[in-house]
Parts: sequence; structure tokens; C-alpha cells
Amino acid sequence: MKKYTGFSARASLAVVGLWMQEQDLWAKIEDQVQIEQKTIRHRPLDKVKDAFINILAGGHGITEVNTLVRTDPVLQQAFGRRGCAEQSTVSETLNACTEKTVAQMAQALKQIYQSWGQGYRHDYEQAVQVLDVDMTGLVCGPQAEGATKGYFPGRKNRRGRQLGRVLATCYAEVVCEKLYPGALQLEKSFPELVEKAETVLALDEPRRQRTILRIDGGGGTDADINWAVRRGYGLIGKVKNWQRTRKLAQTVETWSAIPKLPAHEVGWVGTPFPYEKPMRQLALRWPKPKGGWHYRILVFNLTDELLFKLAGRALPATPTQPEVFAAIVDAYDLRGGGVETSIKNSKQGLGLNKRNKKSFAAQEMLILLAQLAYNLSLWVRNQLAQHQPALAGWGMLRMTRDLFQIPGKIQFDPQGKALKIILSQRHTLAGIFYQTRSSLSGGNGLRLILGKI
Repeated sequence: MKKYTGFSARASLAVVGLWMQEQDLWAKIEDQVQIEQKTIRHRPLDKVKDAFINILAGGHGITEVNTLVRTDPVLQQAFGRRGCAEQSTVSETLNACTEKTVAQMAQALKQIYQSWGQGYRHDYEQAVQVLDVDMTGLVCGPQAEGATKGYFPGRKNRRGRQLGRVLATCYAEVVCEKLYPGALQLEKSFPELVEKAETVLALDEPRRQRTILRIDGGGGTDADINWAVRRGYGLIGKVKNWQRTRKLAQTVETWSAIPKLPAHEVGWVGTPFPYEKPMRQLALRWPKPKGGWHYRILVFNLTDELLFKLAGRALPATPTQPEVFAAIVDAYDLRGGGVETSIKNSKQGLGLNKRNKKSFAAQEMLILLAQLAYNLSLWVRNQLAQHQPALAGWGMLRMTRDLFQIPGKIQFDPQGKALKIILSQRHTLAGIFYQTRSSLSGGNGLRLILGKI
């Protein structure tokens, strides 16, 4: 058998596959996950890998396995596959997953994250860890398991499920995720999600005391807030109870304008609600179009120093009250650029909300595969950004749609080892990928060059 060269429409993604093989990332899944299904041509986990490659290749539906992966044998080989299953058999394998399979997959992702995640290696003595906790709705058919009426923005009277996510915000990494029925909101899932994050990040009591939880109003019940502060966490979030919110806002003696938010005002709650541990409470209000006020209450147990750090502001020697107010509002609002942005990235770039399975366990497996695809893409981006800083701001859509879609040719030796990759020099991003080649291909003897395709 001689050397051979093959064309791939996604040669840059093939580089990622080769890097993934070199790091042995998929081996942890092979060691942990078992799917009770007969092997005819492809092993069950091979078909799961085909679904994973499809996500990275930009596929938003399982049917796209046939057009994006099955038609690209060079890409398959780069990820350690000697073929690709037909999309219907990939779907059948996902349907064969059970709660036990999902738990095994979650355990494998935990080990992968502990090997590669920056959030796991966070230096708690140097800085606090910030975890954003949030839920997002995933609309699906009414016959799907766990599909109930719930909160789905812009999709009135639809049914679906809810996805809970914990994000290591300083690193933009997904720590853990869990799928829930559609009617369940953050107030019921908050402790479970945080406990899952504690397991992944090994958060003992000293580390919890150096960790800030940031939540929206869904997790702002008395029970959730008291639970978090009993665990030793720093916390900033909104109060959920609208009746109490209105009552607390009425105790504000002085309202102050916020330059950043026109028509908004803030003020200290005069009679704070007695949580189990002291919590500072700040009221916000802004006018309704037809008269009256909207009210929100932010509660937090953070020092001014932590608030200014969380807001990305320098702490003045003697902060004025307007400066403190601005820091509090920024510290909370930045969750929009954290967990909310990560969810948007997953939906737009990885098709998180496009792949729906009737089986609850099958849907959870797809969620976990998308979680791995998200973090893997992020780690690749971070590696490349060391040489090309402009890449640091790229989201999942630009990664899967643009950076992972550079065509080229790959040369393999008789044993199937990749020797050389030629990226199309006409692609606008080929030069960037070439300049950063040492991040992904410098240590394995793989040559990466630009040329005519």
C-alpha cells in the first residue's frame, strides 16, 4: 500500500480531528460510555462520533451526517473513522441511549474538562471564580418526552424542554449542562446545577468561598439564595418574588439616576429582607409606558472590591455612591455577555435548538455532544489565538461556518497516518490558519502548507 492523498471540503476541521486524536480526547468516552446495541457494521460509539463530527462540521440536523460527513472520507479518517454510518442508523443509536448512558457520558465529559478546562485549573488564591447559572428553552414536538408548556420567549403556547447550564465565565467554558422538562425553571434546578458544577470543578469549602454565582430572577427565590450563601458562595442576582420586589422598592428613600441606563434609577432598600446571612439589596426602577414603574431588586453579598472586579472597573481609593451603583449594575449586567452569549453561540453556531429527539435520553446525549463540541472549539480557538489574537473574539458560528470550512488535501502514509495537509491558498482564512499551525500540528510531524487546490 502506498501513500495516498485525498480531498476534504473541511481540511481545517480535519486538523482539529488529528489534534483530537493526538490528545486522545475521545478515549475517555470509549472508556466510560456503553450503549446496548448490536454492532453490525459500525460500533455504537463510532456512530455517536459521527454525530459529533457532524456538529463540528456545521450540521444542524442528524440528517446532515449523510451530506457533511459521509461524503468526506478524508475528514472521517482524520477523526479516527474508517467510514461513516448512515444517518438513520446514527439516529437509532442515539435512541438506544438510556439514563445510564447519559450519566456515563456526563462522567466522561467531566474527565475531559478536568484534563483540558481552564476553569478546572483556576487559581483561587489569585482571583475569584465566576459561575453564571441559567436556563434556556428548547422548543420541540408535543409528543417528545418531557415536552410541556413552559417559558419559551417568542414562542407562545409551544411545548418544549429546558436546558440548564453552568458557565465558567472567566474562561467562557461550559462546566456542565442538564436537560429538564419544559415547565421546570431555574428556581427548581439551581441547587442541582450548582452541585454538578461543584463535582466537575472540585469545589470544596475554601474554593466555594472564592466563587461567585450570578443568576437571574429565575433563581432568586428565598430558598435558592439561602442555600447558596449557606454553601459559602458569593452571590449576585435578582429577587424572584414580584410582590416583595414592589414592597422593598417602596422603602427606598433616595433614588439616583444611572448615566449608563437613561430613565433608570437605583436606590438602597431601606428595610432589607432578612435572609439567613446579610445581603445588600439595591432597587432599580424605570417608567412604564402607560404610567407607574417597573421594579427589580438586586441582592448580593459581595464587597465593593469584588463588585468592581466583577464589573471590570478599577476600584477608586474612596468610591462614591454613583460609582458603586454603576459597578453593581455592570457586575450583574455582564451576565448577558457571559452565559447568555454562550447559549446564543450554541444555538447559532452548533444548532443546539435544531436537533430534537423524541427520547429524553437521546436528546440529552445530543446536548452533551454539543457541550463537548462547544468546549473543544473554544480550546482550539484559544490555541490559535495565542498566535492570532483576533481569533479570541470569534464565536461558535464563525468557527464552524468559516474557520472549520477551509478546503484542502491530506496526504496519508500506508498506515493511515496523516503526513501533510495542503490548505487552499485562495480561501480568505487559510493564511490565518497557516500562521497558527504550530498550535495544532507542530508536535506530531504533520506538515501544514498553503497551495493550489
